[in-house]
Amino acid sequence: MQDKTTDLLNIDGVSLEYRWFDPADERVGDAPTLVLLHEGLGCVAMWKDWPQALADQTGCPVFVYSRAGYGGSDPVPLPRPLTYMHHEGENVLSPVFDASEIEKCVLVGHSDGGSIALINAGHMQDPRVQALALMAPHVFNEQVCVDCIRQARVAFETGKLREGLARYHGDNVDVAFRGWNDAWLDPGFWHWNLEEYLPSVHIPVLLMQGRQDEYGTAAQIAAIERRITGPATVRWLDDCGHSPHRDQPQASIEAIHSFLVAHSLVRSQSEQQQALKQ
Repeated sequence: MQDKTTDLLNIDGVSLEYRWFDPADERVGDAPTLVLLHEGLGCVAMWKDWPQALADQTGCPVFVYSRAGYGGSDPVPLPRPLTYMHHEGENVLSPVFDASEIEKCVLVGHSDGGSIALINAGHMQDPRVQALALMAPHVFNEQVCVDCIRQARVAFETGKLREGLARYHGDNVDVAFRGWNDAWLDPGFWHWNLEEYLPSVHIPVLLMQGRQDEYGTAAQIAAIERRITGPATVRWLDDCGHSPHRDQPQASIEAIHSFLVAHSLVRSQSEQQQALKQ
């Protein structure tokens, strides 16, 4: 079983914190690694106990890392370029697989992490990536998103958001927030668009979004479903905002597990139980 403590990877001279979560049943066979890609304000610690629950219920090892500028990873200079998600998907993610010795995986991306997963799948077409499970991904900017991000700036500058984020990001708190917030509110970011990557996404994709998502509309899911060339599965979650893994943790895990089983990437619960008896 992998060590559950947080450690560091060196990717092109940049230290990135990471952590492994193994399922309670160590006999995972040839199950893919689920690589979690965090949101614009996330990091390893902010996933809390969801990665372990995901590992236990899917039978897959889970790998989580903090992008540069987040959590315990190295900081980055500000302002971030408006192409920061492109850089992560095209230049960082596959080297992370190399350094972590990940041979096959499913990318589980939330918000910015979902966008990064689409960039990687559409641009790199890395054969190690067998499927995508995306929670509230964006492929273009929307007014509702800009409005919420502007409200987050007010909360960070005048409320308790900075204090709350500092518990997870430590000295990186200003880098993490400003790098994300300033980019999304830059006038040039209004034209940010990832739809050109979608026709090159040939692998299965699970699209999850909360019906009360405050950061994006159904147009995001519709655009991805329409333009990717691999099979798409859409799952709408009731009583759920922008963070399915926090608002509906069990439902999101069940959706991911069902998706993995449907595409023969993992065993069903009954098959796992039968294997244990042998």
